[in-house]
Amino acid sequence: MQKNKYPPGDLAIWIFILAELLVFAAFFGAYAFTRLKNVELFNYYQMTLDRNAALLNTLALITSSYFVVRAVADIREDDSKGCKRWLWAAIAMGAFFIVIKGGEYAHHFSAGVTLSSNTFYMFYLSLTFFHFMHVILGMVILAAVALKVGRGGYSADEHTGVETGASYWHMVDLVWLILFPLIYVMR
Repeated sequence: MQKNKYPPGDLAIWIFILAELLVFAAFFGAYAFTRLKNVELFNYYQMTLDRNAALLNTLALITSSYFVVRAVADIREDDSKGCKRWLWAAIAMGAFFIVIKGGEYAHHFSAGVTLSSNTFYMFYLSLTFFHFMHVILGMVILAAVALKVGRGGYSADEHTGVETGASYWHMVDLVWLILFPLIYVMR
């Protein structure tokens, strides 16, 4: 049985995750700094966002991360079928996120909102779309892992790929857990 290593997964994914977190941190810092200079504008347009949709998305990503944790636990126990089921469940929650977020975008775009509408919308669209693309990439990664699990490519003895995909997915979730209050809640 493979010894659980720290950090889990491949070292390269951790370098990538740290780089991505630095990019998001720069975005968050720019948002916070700009918000301080435009509090009334940000507060006003923040109220045009759908907090209920954002909360649903938060619950979807937290749930999906739980499913990924279960998938890793199952592969460590040599339960490939369970691992695969949990990964597909996580992907389904990611798809739910994409549909909800797509509905938010459709609403704003139909109202004429663009990156150039104002500073708040520029940050809202940039930050959330950058994250949106990370969710899609995460779903692709999890799907590739699930397909390999289904072909017997991972086991209790060798499951680094499952942990690598899980690590990336958790990064995507972590970023949303910062993005949600920053964009939708904090005033």
